Amino acid sequence: MSDETIWFDSMETPIGTLRLVADTIGLREVWFSTGRHQRSPQPGWVHAREPLRQARQQLEEYFAGLRTQFDLPLHPLGTPFQQEVWWELARIPYGCTISYGELARRIDHPQAVRAVGAANGRNPLPIILPCHRVIGANGSLTGFGGGLPTKRFLLSMESRVADGDLFGAVLQGAGR
Repeated sequence: MSDETIWFDSMETPIGTLRLVADTIGLREVWFSTGRHQRSPQPGWVHAREPLRQARQQLEEYFAGLRTQFDLPLHPLGTPFQQEVWWELARIPYGCTISYGELARRIDHPQAVRAVGAANGRNPLPIILPCHRVIGANGSLTGFGGGLPTKRFLLSMESRVADGDLFGAVLQGAGR
């Protein structure tokens, strides 16, 4: 049994409750309260607000349209390939989208589109490492752990903020 301290907390957002998980190195996970990747805190984890204060603050700023990049210590756990995909997600500019094929090309694995898609789907830090910015080659919205309505909301919000219309101009089609 590890003596590593793992903290968790929840926060309300426009897309529902997010659950945050961190260890002494950094933020490890962000979970949606709905969708396909729901989890529960593990025995031994400590419910605490303070270790997750900075992550909560930056997410609040993101949802308020005041933050377009995150500056947090991160510690997502995964294979080396998954980590390569996840770190490349952080390079997708705010308000922009790319295809799974483009993501595969960016990490120099152009034939690994399915593997990239699988790694993207296992991203433990959605929003922070913006897997919602990856779309189908034809521009369609594809799977997302928080559900397609959440993905659509995030892309729409980012598009409005990037276009200078924080107060809700109607988006003509998600993803650009």
